[in-house]
Amino acid sequence: MLRRWIAYIKSWFKSTSEQVMDPEIEIQSSIDEAKTRDQALRNQAAKVIAHKTQLNSQIERGADSVGEAKEMAKQALLKAEEAKTAGDEAGVAKWTQAAQSLAMKLQAAENNLGSLKNQYETAVAQADKAKEAVQSNAMKVQELSARRLEMLGSIEQAKMQEAVNNAVQSMSTSISDEGPNLDAIEDKIERRKAEAMAKAELHEVTPEGAEDELRRAVNMTEADAKLDELRAELGL
Repeated sequence: MLRRWIAYIKSWFKSTSEQVMDPEIEIQSSIDEAKTRDQALRNQAAKVIAHKTQLNSQIERGADSVGEAKEMAKQALLKAEEAKTAGDEAGVAKWTQAAQSLAMKLQAAENNLGSLKNQYETAVAQADKAKEAVQSNAMKVQELSARRLEMLGSIEQAKMQEAVNNAVQSMSTSISDEGPNLDAIEDKIERRKAEAMAKAELHEVTPEGAEDELRRAVNMTEADAKLDELRAELGL
């Protein structure tokens, strides 16, 4: 029983809140939230791309280390060979040991470079996905902004209609019974308006998913056409 009361109170509170909340504030709040998420996504994407750039710099330094170790190992081998030719056993031991040490350093540098290259390949794929995510989310924010303008226009129309309704209602209550029946006239207008809207709705109705896809396709087609027009003007 207690759970039912809690569920009832939550439902009542939600219904009451939705009734009293200003639609304009709700719209702006939704846009602000989308922009906040978009900025957070951009920040994360920037970190991913920065990691790729850092790995690229580390690869360059790693390649330099490999080249340096390889060259020094070669020089040590040449020195050992010279000492052998000269019969310098101590020199042979010295430079052979140096060559071995450099060879181990070279092996470690090559292993590190290979690991960095593998990490870089992964980072490149991650950076590409991050860019795609930012681009896709930016498009969604633009769509929300466009819908915001459309919805604000609808709100203004609703306010105007409410003002007209209030004026008509005020006129209906102030005019004597001998005057024209404004309620009947209003009902007639509303009935004709509803019939006209119903005919238009029946003429244009399509499944919601297809309608949304068609709208986006049309918008993208128009945008591409405009870009082609601008490229033509620029001679691109």
